[in-house]
Amino acid sequence: MEKKEKTGKKQVLLFHCVESEELARKVADHSDGLIHLQSIKWRSFDDGFPNLFINNAQDIRGQHVAFLASFSSPAVIFEQLSVIYALPRLFVASFTLVLAYFPTGSFERMEEEGDVATAFTMARILSNIPISRGGPTSLVIYDIHALQERFYFGDHVLPLFETGIPLLKRRLCELPESEKIVVAFPDDGAWKRFHKLLDNFPAVVCTKVREGDKRIVRLKEGNPSGCHVVIVDDLVQSGGTLIECQKVLAANGAAKVSAYVTHAVFPKRSWERFTFNGEGSDKGFTYFWITDSCPHTVKAIGNQAPFEVLSLAGSIADALQI
Repeated sequence: MEKKEKTGKKQVLLFHCVESEELARKVADHSDGLIHLQSIKWRSFDDGFPNLFINNAQDIRGQHVAFLASFSSPAVIFEQLSVIYALPRLFVASFTLVLAYFPTGSFERMEEEGDVATAFTMARILSNIPISRGGPTSLVIYDIHALQERFYFGDHVLPLFETGIPLLKRRLCELPESEKIVVAFPDDGAWKRFHKLLDNFPAVVCTKVREGDKRIVRLKEGNPSGCHVVIVDDLVQSGGTLIECQKVLAANGAAKVSAYVTHAVFPKRSWERFTFNGEGSDKGFTYFWITDSCPHTVKAIGNQAPFEVLSLAGSIADALQI
């Protein structure tokens, strides 16, 4: 197999974990035949520890190799790390790890002595991936929670920080009355992260203020009246902040409220509170756009309104050509 085509683009052999199989297929479909799916035997011994086998290991020598990971729970991280550490040592020309969602990103700081910043721990683990013949591992991450986390990684990896915002902008331009769209940020952190990427839309900024033991969402600046307001953030967990923001925006005259997050984490099926047919669901959202960075969530939600998946597949395919 030639490493390069006449276009100068490289052929890439893409391995993936079990739950990322569908996304991996979409990435290959977006690659114009440049990305070729590979397979791994994911098995376990009787004691529960991984029994893994990389198929056609000798055939990947001298090739550009990538692995599409999904660290959806601590239970799956060890088996994937075992493969991630093995692939660069198989005399590959280069190695790229795609970890669309960096799962410990929201645990990046210490508020008191004794707190463990697990984002730093994860960054150290990934920084020790063996160097391939082509040099350090390229690490592709989408919308990492805190920008300063890029400095947590060591010199053995080259972090490439991508964003899902272009997918959202493309979708917003397809909507009727797109000129009436206003982007809302649930807090100052989201504004700092995303406002420059969305500066062609009017902006509304919310903030959380403490009243006694409660934190209340307030409108800080901007005017949502009569507009379709889209709340933008990097991730969602329980969704409580988004619901409170929606209520504030609606109370201030928003005609419609939608939401976008790159990472739909939704532990304990908390997405159900947003579906139109769920008990106690919140029907205040016209659209809820997510990406497929968390495959287990996408599979669970299916096509239930108001959710709509904006796939990262094309963006990942492009990143693997860098």
